Amino acid sequence: MLQVENLQKRFQSSAGSPAGGVFGVSFQVAEGELFTLLGPSGCGKTTTLRSIAGLELPDSGRIRLGGNDVYNSQTGASVPLHRRNIGMVFQSYAIWPHMDVFENAAYPLRARRRQRPSRQEIAAKVEKVLDMVGLRDYIRRPATQLSGGQQQRLAFARALTREPGLLLLDEPLSNLDAQLREQMRTELVRLQRDTGLAAIYVTHDQSEALAISDRIAVMNEGRIVQTGSPQEIYDRPDSEFVANFIGRSNLIRGDLTAAAAGQAFACVKTEIGDLECWFKQATPPRPGVVLVVRPENIELAPRNGGAANGTNRSQGVILRKIFLGEINEYAVGIGSHEVIVRKPGAPLAVGDPVSLHIPPDKTIALA
Repeated sequence: MLQVENLQKRFQSSAGSPAGGVFGVSFQVAEGELFTLLGPSGCGKTTTLRSIAGLELPDSGRIRLGGNDVYNSQTGASVPLHRRNIGMVFQSYAIWPHMDVFENAAYPLRARRRQRPSRQEIAAKVEKVLDMVGLRDYIRRPATQLSGGQQQRLAFARALTREPGLLLLDEPLSNLDAQLREQMRTELVRLQRDTGLAAIYVTHDQSEALAISDRIAVMNEGRIVQTGSPQEIYDRPDSEFVANFIGRSNLIRGDLTAAAAGQAFACVKTEIGDLECWFKQATPPRPGVVLVVRPENIELAPRNGGAANGTNRSQGVILRKIFLGEINEYAVGIGSHEVIVRKPGAPLAVGDPVSLHIPPDKTIALA
């Protein structure tokens, strides 16, 4: 549905020095796929989205939508926004305050320069979409009398009435409270699945990206640093940045003592003991290996009788305990090192001696 190839857009400050942008961004989005651009503020995700929409003119690269070039720096092609068949939902909703629900949803159809539908066709399309988003009963309510969640639904409806080929969503839930945001992201996924639209979702919220996406592209400093399914991104991060940005991680540094073959296990000597770990690619023995371990993957139990240490096993003491609702988070001291462990309902207290086991297949090496 969408192909972005080597997209470049550089910004400069008022003093003429470099001020960010996107540098060589490439990805594809299949028909019906919900693809997320995830990263911290200033990483280039919104610039990428605006370039796809036609709101930003790139410096170079190529953007193909539905098999046709909408931007190509080699040929000079640059299709204007209103001819790209794209629907957009903004962070601010951009609802017209002087219009009611019906007129807001109908606006993209009334504003068409070519092939404007008849009044009856507009009414039928708008009523169908408002029914889809649950606003049919509010069809003549002024936009200023809608709640935040209703305004968000109306923004979705307005994007859908033009029957776009691609839906672009720029942090659309960030203005909602936590409970409503969770409810609306479920609704968003339902709408996207029901319509079969390809969608690009921009967010800095990792949990949101993991919950809704078919695939995620993690961005940092204007570049895509990893692309994959939510589970691949979470379970097999390619870098310290991704491991730290997606969820909570323990980063344990050590030295690889024997060569690791590709897609295989090897042993790393660390300050909490020898750890057998999983390598994504072949690598020779070297210092400076970083191991990534998610807190929920560590097995934690009371130390009974001073169990012996061994590969992927350590002994420690509970230094801190934080109640997080359905789970407890423990900081476990092992010598001078702290390991974070998350477990549901473990009956442990600060000062308790404990034993830890880190499963090798959950210990990811970044070489």
